[in-house]
Amino acid sequence: MQPINSLADHLLIAMPTLEDTFFSRSVTYICEHTDEGALGIMLSQPLETTYHQLFDHLKIPSTNQAVLDNVLLAGGPVDKERGFILHSPLGNWDSSLSISDEIGLSTSEDILTAIANNEGPEDAVIALGYSGWDKGQLEREIEENSWLIVPADKNIIFHTEPNQRWQQATKLLGIDWTQLTEHSGHA
Repeated sequence: MQPINSLADHLLIAMPTLEDTFFSRSVTYICEHTDEGALGIMLSQPLETTYHQLFDHLKIPSTNQAVLDNVLLAGGPVDKERGFILHSPLGNWDSSLSISDEIGLSTSEDILTAIANNEGPEDAVIALGYSGWDKGQLEREIEENSWLIVPADKNIIFHTEPNQRWQQATKLLGIDWTQLTEHSGHA
């Protein structure tokens, strides 16, 4: 197996052949990718829960009417009770990981309070759970043609509706997603 450079700050686009129902036609933003594995936030599966419901549950008062109806995302099948916030710009939040010069991942309540009161980052998406891969697992899945890879695009992450992210991400590769086959082969 050929080593792959870090895929942090890239989007994984599920191929139609990916049989895992959770990840079918998904787009996942890779936050961290090392020799030990990878961590990402799926961006394409909205939940029925809104930011308003999250803020109420956490007892965070909100004055930011513009975000209350935004829906939370299912970030992945791991740790589904834990919140993850992808955001731009980076800022100085209590618990943050800088992924690129423009995008960070935070897990602290201070950023949620700031978002609830229109004092947060300009762009943010909130997800419950994350997607994780063990050592070598993501590389094997890529070799098996389960994923397409494209550099991250802030417009897709922050300004595209979740149900449109898969189609928009495939367009970044110059691919007409209607022409992708559900069958794969190897030469």
